[in-house]
Amino acid sequence: MGDDSGKQPRHRNLTPLRMMRGIFCLIVLVLSAFMVLVYFGFWTATGLRIISVHYSRVGTSLFFGCWLALWPFWFEKINKTKVVISGDAVPSAKRVLVIANHRTEVDWMYLWDLALRKGCVGSIRYILKSSLMKLPVFGWVFHIMEFIPVERRWEADALKLRQILYTYKDPEDPLWLVVFPEGTDFTEQKCIRSKKYASENGLPILNNVLLPKTKGFYACLEELRGSLDAVYDITIGYKHHCPSFLDNAFGVDPAEVHMHVRCIAIVDIPESENEAASWLMDTFCDKDKLLSDFHSQGHFPREGIESELSTAKCLANFIFVLTSTALCTYLTLFSSIWFKIYVSSVCAYFTTATYFNFRPSPIVSL
Repeated sequence: MGDDSGKQPRHRNLTPLRMMRGIFCLIVLVLSAFMVLVYFGFWTATGLRIISVHYSRVGTSLFFGCWLALWPFWFEKINKTKVVISGDAVPSAKRVLVIANHRTEVDWMYLWDLALRKGCVGSIRYILKSSLMKLPVFGWVFHIMEFIPVERRWEADALKLRQILYTYKDPEDPLWLVVFPEGTDFTEQKCIRSKKYASENGLPILNNVLLPKTKGFYACLEELRGSLDAVYDITIGYKHHCPSFLDNAFGVDPAEVHMHVRCIAIVDIPESENEAASWLMDTFCDKDKLLSDFHSQGHFPREGIESELSTAKCLANFIFVLTSTALCTYLTLFSSIWFKIYVSSVCAYFTTATYFNFRPSPIVSL
């Protein structure tokens, strides 16, 4: 079961150099997130939004796409983590519902590697637990990127989820909406509880994934069915340890990230709730088998459908973001007092808007 994390040595030792490099990268990522948020994100998420929600989302996707692209650059080019994508050839679809297994706390970050290859990294949105909205800086980013916070209790989440999904229906808005139907990351103890529940309720016994929760998936499908291009079913596996966030930060693990993709036409997913729930359960049974084969064979079938990231493009984006961050930092710390007042005001706005989940409505129409 799982990935033999307790039996395999770490891919790399945590040396002082890796630790210093990881700390430096984290500082750059947090500082750049703050500066992009304050000097660019504020205007796309508020100024543009009072004119057009569509152009607001496009502008926000553009700027934060540049920032999000730093993470794949860090993982693949600096930490030398190998990313292997297999399965179906992935078209550059503009509006996609992504379903994935949730093996560890950083699965969602590696989906950026696929989205970046498809030119859609700024369009990615997640359904995530509401406590993450309280994170300093990143909670503000999640808010203006319109991630969907949930309590993970359907009676508390149902109405709010559908209300937010309703705002996602414009077929012109770029969207990669990611759902982890298991509802939490995989652990051995959670797997034992999941199998016990399955045994008591006549459901399939799964060893490498948890039983999926179907209501949230069906709500996404029902609300967005008419505007989606496809559903991407992604199965994620790691060699040889499932990484934590700090493993990623310091380049200790993983050695390889494998993603197997199935591209599914919307018409191939049943419309009724019961049939869609059965389809999702069957999909997770297939994931369980895929992961069993992955752990025994070391790979998913049909590897190599995507090329490596362009080092030149990654470096150009890194230089652009780093230069912009340095300029904005200089203006904030060493320039006119008005920049400090501006930054303080924007921080106060984001704190309030995130807490109350407020976004301005258009007052004119384009």
